Amino acid sequence: MADIAQKIKATGEDFEERIVEIRRTTKVTKGGKNLSFRVLAVVGNRNGKVGVGVGKAREVPDAIRKALSAARRNVFKVPIHNGTIPHEIVGRQDAAKVLLKPASPGTGIISNGTVRAVVELAGIHNILTKSSGSTNPVVLAQATVNGLKNLLSLEKIAELRDITPQEVIHGVKKEG
Repeated sequence: MADIAQKIKATGEDFEERIVEIRRTTKVTKGGKNLSFRVLAVVGNRNGKVGVGVGKAREVPDAIRKALSAARRNVFKVPIHNGTIPHEIVGRQDAAKVLLKPASPGTGIISNGTVRAVVELAGIHNILTKSSGSTNPVVLAQATVNGLKNLLSLEKIAELRDITPQEVIHGVKKEG
């Protein structure tokens, strides 16, 4: 954990942390019930970097520490264009599907709590989302992450289409 903290301090990035869920779990054994906690945490700098992590422990503070550590380890870059995502995409994880759709300025974040935490900390200000299938917060967060990881930046889209980024935004003029 000290290595991660040093790495973050070295890069000078300041991540905001958010605990999305704390769930109490029990394991029934011959000797009785063993209680533990599972925590889902999201970290992000509200400027295109976000990470999600899960931590499990017998005590809540330990689980939170583990979840935040895991989230910091899983930070990735999200392409953002004018406060929204460059294109529509569906993120999938197990039985959960999350549709992420770009929105015009002023729309805000239309989303459920778990997906909202991820996109807010990523720095996305305008987005429409629809989640279907599983409602498990851990799976929804992972589906959202999968969708965001598969986004292509405008530059990458332009390169694939062999046009300029401006033509991607405004459309290519038809000749004739």
